[in-house]
Amino acid sequence: MIGLSPRLATLLALAIVAPALAAAPAPTGGRFRIDPASHIGFHVGQVGGGGISGTIPAVSGRFSIDRRDLSRSTVEVELRPASVTTGQARIDAFLRSGAVFDAEAHPDITFRSTRVIPTGPKSATIEGVLTARGQSRNEKFQATLAEEGADRLAFHVTGDVFRTPYGMGVGTPIYSNVVSFDMQLEGVR
Repeated sequence: MIGLSPRLATLLALAIVAPALAAAPAPTGGRFRIDPASHIGFHVGQVGGGGISGTIPAVSGRFSIDRRDLSRSTVEVELRPASVTTGQARIDAFLRSGAVFDAEAHPDITFRSTRVIPTGPKSATIEGVLTARGQSRNEKFQATLAEEGADRLAFHVTGDVFRTPYGMGVGTPIYSNVVSFDMQLEGVR
């Protein structure tokens, strides 16, 4: 058995590992636009089980990732509530009506980040201002990096929002006051 000095062993390890590290892709950062293929899912529970689940397919926006200081990253998302779909035309029409989204008078729901707080190597809490039906409130969501490529990033984003402060309290307490969001936000350059 051949013994290596600690210094020679370190140099040998660096010679083996350095080429692999140099070939590894650099972390993706910069500006991205939100791909319309993103998925905005939501659920409102109902007493006794069930509830209303659906999507808001018309989504746009942008985000900027600062890899050196993730807290300087920003997110802006716009949703069009007129696009809401649950698979049930009657419920879709009700959600678009003045009783809930009032999509005709308030065609956009927006979220603008005010702070990004890293919570792990691939996760963060995103705090910001959500505006719906003309009401703005501070909200927060949890984001986890789900996919990373040179020109594409995807995040799994979750969060709960109380609906009554936005004037959408119809049906409470039979339907929960909490809307649970489960989203896949995809960004492309």
